[in-house]
Amino acid sequence: MLLGIISDTHSLLRPEALAALRGSDHILHAGDIGSPDIIPALEQIAPVSAIRGNVDVEPWTRKFPFTLTVEFGGLKFHLIHNRAELKPNKLPKDIACIIFGHSHQPLIETVDDILYFNPGSAGPRRFKLPITVGRIRIERKRLFPELIPL
Repeated sequence: MLLGIISDTHSLLRPEALAALRGSDHILHAGDIGSPDIIPALEQIAPVSAIRGNVDVEPWTRKFPFTLTVEFGGLKFHLIHNRAELKPNKLPKDIACIIFGHSHQPLIETVDDILYFNPGSAGPRRFKLPITVGRIRIERKRLFPELIPL
């Protein structure tokens, strides 16, 4: 199974991001969607699970939760926009991966057997940070994360 991971689009969905996410079985958006057009465009590629971020304050964003736990390939993924707001003692049990955004800084890190994955920002450039999306391949209950520069 292949998960496409995107965050911080801030109303900009680059053609390069769409191209990088093609072939995904499911797409996870870690917030700061920015525009009601983003999720339907991603759904043209694969089903989407999304959360809202700190810029998602318009009425159309109310349908998206602030956090979400989903399961793929027998593994649990927890989405939260800002890692600083994560409350480890309130996480569902057996989380394999925490997906977040907010900082616009791509990151792959493992802490206490949990993969922390920030795909970076796919939207407008912030400072000199790269423009990226991510993928996580799931094979036999193992995670293989990848960052994709755009």
